[in-house]
Amino acid sequence: MHPQHHTLFIDYCAYFNGNADYFECHEVLEEYWKDIAPGDKNHPLVGYVQLATGLYHWRRGNFTGAVRILQKALANFQYNVDHAFLTEMDYEKLLTLLKDTICAIQIGKSFQAFQLPMTPALQELTAVRIQFLPTSSYDYLLHKHMLRDRSHILAERQESKQRKSRR
Repeated sequence: MHPQHHTLFIDYCAYFNGNADYFECHEVLEEYWKDIAPGDKNHPLVGYVQLATGLYHWRRGNFTGAVRILQKALANFQYNVDHAFLTEMDYEKLLTLLKDTICAIQIGKSFQAFQLPMTPALQELTAVRIQFLPTSSYDYLLHKHMLRDRSHILAERQESKQRKSRR
């Protein structure tokens, strides 16, 4: 099986192209990345996470954060030009969309979603998954990060601080 045909990558593509739920894109792909390349910050899955995160920031009006993270995604994809995780995308079109998006943000344009330029095989797999996505309101997608339970994240941060202070 091609690594971009993995269920979690298909979920990422479905959330991205289906209902523009970039927060969920981040969640599912981070899980896949931690499973196959934990700690490898140069892995292309990190670039895809950065892409979704940048669009999430842009939609929320954080233009500076959006540009910063999208530039990292662009650098990641350029670094990984021949990687298997970019073969099921139209690579040149992906880079063009990313560069155009960065420029649009820099000149102050309002958020505008775009579709991942996938091969027909990945597009077909994604289309099946999109049929099962929930419908979400714009406000829900805009504020989704504030609606989740963050207690485990805060506990991990506190524990990390305590470990560092004991050193």
